[in-house]
Amino acid sequence: MPKNTLPTYAIVELLIRLEKHNGAIGDYRGHAVYDTEVIVKTSGGSIILPESIIIRQFESPELITDNDLAPIALLFKTAS
Repeated sequence: MPKNTLPTYAIVELLIRLEKHNGAIGDYRGHAVYDTEVIVKTSGGSIILPESIIIRQFESPELITDNDLAPIALLFKTAS
C-alpha cells in the first residue's frame, strides 16, 4: 500500500497502544512503506510495523490484542 493511501492515524493509534508495552516509543514523526512493512520514525527512535497490523488497526482495532502488540513493541530501536 503506498504511503499516501496508508491511514496515518492508524499508525498513530498503534503507537499509542504500543507505548503501554514500551514507554520510550514516543510520538509519531513520519513513516516509510517498504513492501509488507512500515518503518515509523518517532520522537524516541524508530519501529518496524507489519503493514498488516496497520490495516487491522484501521479496519478492526478491537481484534488486536496485547499479545499481538507485545512482540511488536520489542522491535523499537532508540534514536542514536
